[in-house]
Amino acid sequence: MFQMLGVFSEFEREIIRERVNSGLARAKAQGKKLGRPRRDTPKRLAAIRKLRKRGIGINKIASQLGIGVSVVQRVLSA
Repeated sequence: MFQMLGVFSEFEREIIRERVNSGLARAKAQGKKLGRPRRDTPKRLAAIRKLRKRGIGINKIASQLGIGVSVVQRVLSA
């Protein structure tokens, strides 16, 4: 009995996977951007560089602008 439940759950999982992948493919074909939108505006990039030139640390810049430390690091390394 447990083996049959396992078979059905694997089948259901495979169907879900196919639906998700087909939905992603359809959205991509329609030209929609997938994923989280970037919040890097030219104004914000300039603010990061300006604060860094003043000698402010990466963590402080991130907290002042309300962004992640990785965003600041990415901007400064580019």
